[in-house]
Amino acid sequence: MRPHRSRQPSSRRRRAGYLFCLPGMTFLALFLAYPLFYNVRTSVHDVRLSQLLGRSWQFNGLDNYRAVLDDPAFWHSVRLSVVFTLGSLVFQFSIGFALALLFARPFPLGGLLRSLLLVAWLLPPVVSGTLFRWLLDAESGAYNALLEAVGLGSLSHDWLTDPSTSLAGVVFANIWVGVPFNMLLLLVGLHTIDPQLYEAAAIDGAGPWQRFRRITLPLMRPVSVTVLLLGLIYTFKVFDTVFVMTGGGPVDSTRVLSLYVYEVFFRFFRFGQGAAAGLLLLVVPLLAGVFYVRRLRREETTGGAA
Repeated sequence: MRPHRSRQPSSRRRRAGYLFCLPGMTFLALFLAYPLFYNVRTSVHDVRLSQLLGRSWQFNGLDNYRAVLDDPAFWHSVRLSVVFTLGSLVFQFSIGFALALLFARPFPLGGLLRSLLLVAWLLPPVVSGTLFRWLLDAESGAYNALLEAVGLGSLSHDWLTDPSTSLAGVVFANIWVGVPFNMLLLLVGLHTIDPQLYEAAAIDGAGPWQRFRRITLPLMRPVSVTVLLLGLIYTFKVFDTVFVMTGGGPVDSTRVLSLYVYEVFFRFFRFGQGAAAGLLLLVVPLLAGVFYVRRLRREETTGGAA
């Protein structure tokens, strides 16, 4: 009787665990697995607008992928996405790290300033994009008005309508959105460093720069890698901010890869090619996500062994 009693609670707990997981698994199946499967299926068929809701799709194998990879506009969008992502990550991380170092030590009104900085991250991207479209407007923009007020009116420019500066304007807006996120995660990482390490280094005669280089940077490396990977996953697929500010223009100077996929789908109605381009868009975030998960597992294994 005892073995039967010992197995019964275990079986019940197992069934209860399945029941608790059922809502989450159902959500993932309906809103992640099925759309992904549908997109993969669409990418290997020739689907036109008149056939979208029907079943008379013509299978064409990898022709959609070949058409996308042979399209110069696709590679132009890839280059813009790389520039947009790298420019955003470098400044988001650098400014976020500097602010994290600033707020790591308490000072008057530090909590209030930190809360105000988080507003940029809490605002919806559409609101942030609309705000910066107004700030960088050529005629009524606050940025050009500020230049005029300080006697630098000669530097006034059509920031978002000039192909040579439009991408920089979009990157500037995305930096403003991403800095609070970087600052918050890096600040948490700084608080995990034992203050006694800095005290011991100061007693040994290490200056501020040496303490930063020998203690802060090495101990912050795992957090920094995590922040950069999460920023890469988010930034590479940014759509709403760019779409609101420029719509991909002027002259396709800000048509990043996410906007290219949108135009193929909803402007040219090439649904098969759009699905293929959408799957190609997932390659970089997917690789970054796999690397991130493997790194977390490696750190957990190392920590457990330690």
